[in-house]
Amino acid sequence: MTHARFVFSLSGIAPLVLAFLLGSQTVGAQTQLSSPLGNGSAGIPAGSGAGVHSPNSPFAPLVARSDVLPWSMLTDVKTKTVKNRVLPVFNPQLQALNQKSQRIQGFMMPLDPGEKQKHFLISSVPLTCSFCLPGGPESMVEVRTKTPVPYSLEAVVVEGRFAVLADDPYGMYYRMTDAVAVK
Repeated sequence: MTHARFVFSLSGIAPLVLAFLLGSQTVGAQTQLSSPLGNGSAGIPAGSGAGVHSPNSPFAPLVARSDVLPWSMLTDVKTKTVKNRVLPVFNPQLQALNQKSQRIQGFMMPLDPGEKQKHFLISSVPLTCSFCLPGGPESMVEVRTKTPVPYSLEAVVVEGRFAVLADDPYGMYYRMTDAVAVK
């Protein structure tokens, strides 16, 4: 499968990809998204194993950078159950990041077709790596960019307005808007 076909094949199923990555449950007529691996399910609580990069991975782990939000901070989230929904409980340090310009480093998962992306998920581990334990919503950020960003299997850094989401309908915990790629 070529790179372009891979990107295109994901585009038509973006909502299903989000549901698969975040896990889904139907409660009445409403679909509820929750993490299959984070937040205490499968024995891996949020912040204590989500997005683990294996030493056996063919991909290099993220290089620590002082100019980006560390994933260890983003995965430090508790959860609570309210009316059959699993909701995040953010510590004051995470809440202070809301609606402020931030930088995130991670691996892209396109949600739209094409070689350049304006809407994608960025994750702490490569989603194409079978040796990396995927995390839940605490280890992903939904990104919408001002201008398209070239798709890459390598880590990217984006900067934009960061939102901490207390009750997102898709189960996301974080979203970045008006983002731009930085080096």
